[in-house]
Amino acid sequence: MPNLELHQKKELSSFRRMAIGTWKTAYDPSVYGSMALPMDKASEYMAEFTRKTGRHITVSHLMAKAVGEMFAEVPDANAVIRWNRIYLRDRIGVFFQVEMRDEKGEVDLSGATVLDPEKKSLLEIVDEFTARVSTVRHQEDKQLEHSRSLVKKIPYLGLNAFMKLYSFLIYTLNLDPKILDAPKDAFGSAMITNVGSLGLEEAYVPLVPFSRVPVLLALGKVAEVPVVADGKVETQKQMKVFATFDHRVLDGAHAAAMARSLKSFFEDPYARFGDIDEQLKDVGESAREHAAHESASDEGAPQDAEDAAASETRMKAGAARDEAKPDPKTGTR
Repeated sequence: MPNLELHQKKELSSFRRMAIGTWKTAYDPSVYGSMALPMDKASEYMAEFTRKTGRHITVSHLMAKAVGEMFAEVPDANAVIRWNRIYLRDRIGVFFQVEMRDEKGEVDLSGATVLDPEKKSLLEIVDEFTARVSTVRHQEDKQLEHSRSLVKKIPYLGLNAFMKLYSFLIYTLNLDPKILDAPKDAFGSAMITNVGSLGLEEAYVPLVPFSRVPVLLALGKVAEVPVVADGKVETQKQMKVFATFDHRVLDGAHAAAMARSLKSFFEDPYARFGDIDEQLKDVGESAREHAAHESASDEGAPQDAEDAAASETRMKAGAARDEAKPDPKTGTR
């Protein structure tokens, strides 16, 4: 199995071909941009979501869903470069940086990826994201921990060569990452870091060349700012999003379309993120179906050899009791 499910983009514009020829790697072609997202309605939606579901929801959860849908609406942005060609990804993944502590108690960075967020409800994303982050922070992801351990063993002078080799094997050759005991599609279609959780309102982040991810987003702190509405100055909650993208893959037209898509989620969260009650209903039905399936598969099936023996003993004892009972008509045994 390859690391990524891809298909080559056959027709490239003259600019796209020049961009690929101009910048050799993702070290060079960074383009930066920012936008302010309205957060008043989104904040209300998040409060209602928490009240109805009992789940703690953050802007990171909202962005996982919104970015997944954004890629579905702008599929040319969901791409990687290999062999100096653009390949479109067949799946969408959103990677989030996760702060954790290593064995010595020192702060370290890792990450969690949500795959196919455009196909999942926000409630499903919250539950999956929470579970993934917990697994990462408790160092229970064996493949991820193996990768972290391997990097720590590489001599400092060999780190650059190792990261380039990793990128070549996993992305250029698109080999199954099991050869390095690494997780499949570890970095997804886009990387997101919530710097607002650290109290920062602004931050631009660099591309990560070995990951081949063409879009990185930094989420700033939600803040009240003055805005002019209908000729009057009033306050509005806003969150700034800072984007870095690979100019070999994307240009201003892509960025504008992606920005419009993201903004629509925060301008009308109830329509775009979905009705909360319906999400609860869907998850409840799914849970009931799963429980019914598990019950049906377990019914009458012995779990192991001891259970099988006990079951057989009970059956024989029952048969013996039945034989010992008098016949209701004749009174004989």
